[in-house]
Amino acid sequence: MLRIAVPNKGSLSGPASAMLHEAGYQQRRESKELVIVDPVNEVEFFYLRPRDIAIYVSSGKLDIGITGRDLLVDSGAAAEEILPLGFAPSTFRFATRPGTAGTVGDLDGMTIATSYEGIVAAHLAEQGIKASVVHLDGAVETAIELGVAQVIADVVETGTSLRNAGLEVFGEPIMRSEAVVIRRTGAGAEAADEPKVQQFLRRLQGVLVARTYVMMDYDCRAEHLEQAVALTPGLESPTVSPLHNEGWVAVRAMVPTKEAQGIMDDLYALGARAILTTAIHACRL
Repeated sequence: MLRIAVPNKGSLSGPASAMLHEAGYQQRRESKELVIVDPVNEVEFFYLRPRDIAIYVSSGKLDIGITGRDLLVDSGAAAEEILPLGFAPSTFRFATRPGTAGTVGDLDGMTIATSYEGIVAAHLAEQGIKASVVHLDGAVETAIELGVAQVIADVVETGTSLRNAGLEVFGEPIMRSEAVVIRRTGAGAEAADEPKVQQFLRRLQGVLVARTYVMMDYDCRAEHLEQAVALTPGLESPTVSPLHNEGWVAVRAMVPTKEAQGIMDDLYALGARAILTTAIHACRL
């Protein structure tokens, strides 16, 4: 039985469960459920605090888990990222009052407040910066006003809350995070190569591809086929079938969802007709 950790709350929880459901796995019906068993797929899901998942996986008690890249790095656990999942993006930045610091190099000797001490300490070490890091749980913007720190390091989305606090971001991002699948490193890491784990990863990759592409079908004149195929090359090659009307062919290919409307315009201008797109619910590549 494959044992998988899933976030039980926060911005990671809903999208993670939705992706697992799309991948064909049974998910909990109530938020109070902490453990569920999917006997058909031989998987047991454990719903845990996102911050704890890397620790559980690194201990070897669970085979793999879904958490944030930021939480993985911050934990310092013996675990590693094996598949990015493309949801719950976030960016970590330094911020301070205008005129205090302009680059990471200016942080030498300063005190930095953050909820992600592990991330910040590792980043400063990489940059060769000697600064003090103070751990706070949430609302780190007030640390500067209260004199606890001169600089903060936090998740920045729009920057509105920082500007309201009279702060501005500076320097390059500390980290760009998203949801990831993780596994244990070191002794016992070979468990991640088991067939059930590989099947789990293939299913999630199939969901990612299905969300990124649509299937496009259209009819075009045979003399325009090469130009049409150049617009819709597919993954390996498009499917081309002759139509009953002589001189016409039907084409089917996967195209990126974001580019679909533009491709349809170009195909229509080329003389293609009956251009359709359909969603892809699952796939294996």
